[in-house]
Amino acid sequence: MARTVVFVHGAWVAPACWDSFRSRFESRGYSCLAPAWPYEGRPIEELRSNPAPELGRVGIPEIVEHHAKVVAALPEPPVLVGHSFGGLFVQMLLDRGLGAAGVAIDPAPPRGVLPGPHAFRFSLPAVATWRGWRKVLTIPPDRFAWGFCHTLPEAEQRKIYERHVVPTPGRIFFQAAVGAGTKVNFRNASRAPLLITAGELDRAVDARMNRSNFRKYRRSPAVTDFEEFSGRTHWLIAGPGWEEVADVVLDWLDRSGPALTSIPQADVADGEAVAPGPD
Repeated sequence: MARTVVFVHGAWVAPACWDSFRSRFESRGYSCLAPAWPYEGRPIEELRSNPAPELGRVGIPEIVEHHAKVVAALPEPPVLVGHSFGGLFVQMLLDRGLGAAGVAIDPAPPRGVLPGPHAFRFSLPAVATWRGWRKVLTIPPDRFAWGFCHTLPEAEQRKIYERHVVPTPGRIFFQAAVGAGTKVNFRNASRAPLLITAGELDRAVDARMNRSNFRKYRRSPAVTDFEEFSGRTHWLIAGPGWEEVADVVLDWLDRSGPALTSIPQADVADGEAVAPGPD
């Protein structure tokens, strides 16, 4: 079974959001990587005070390609675990033949999955920003708390914001809104196993959207499973009870073990993932 994990973070946060998951996975014998998005591989303080102007021109295809190269460079196909936009990227990477298995935790929607009312409300300020398509955006503390961790006390919400929140390219929200660059072949029979999760109280990505995302795969013979966590918000990867979420993922990987073996790693050539040819 694959023993390497690549964690893919979502919008508004940095790789440190995976610190708890990394420790849990490493205690179970996994080697873990959590790469930053393009132009975001710097300390959080620097990202906040002086974000790279180039970040405003980064979109979903560039972020997916960035991670595709990380994955393809590894000696074995890794497990891919993504949260929010990272969960969308995991589905796209699996569709390209990368990874031994994928876990999409409360994923942003691929093309064909409509936004729910809370998700629409949460993303609207980003999409409504004048010329936001080419800007690096910031999120106010109150809006982050509303979308990510609204069930926590205000003091805890502030701590999460100060520790984790960074600027994000506005382009990804425009692309997600119109389904540009977010297409997934839901009937792909050759992709690796996939687990999709939902948080019952999630506002950034309504649980209904995750259920709809899961149902899109119903005609694929590839392994696709679903888990919904009651009473959880979008911050289920690091909020209270994150241990249960991590253990559900680890247990699913253990059960899927036979399906994770002998999966060839795709190559990336000239910006495209291609199936490996004969030696």
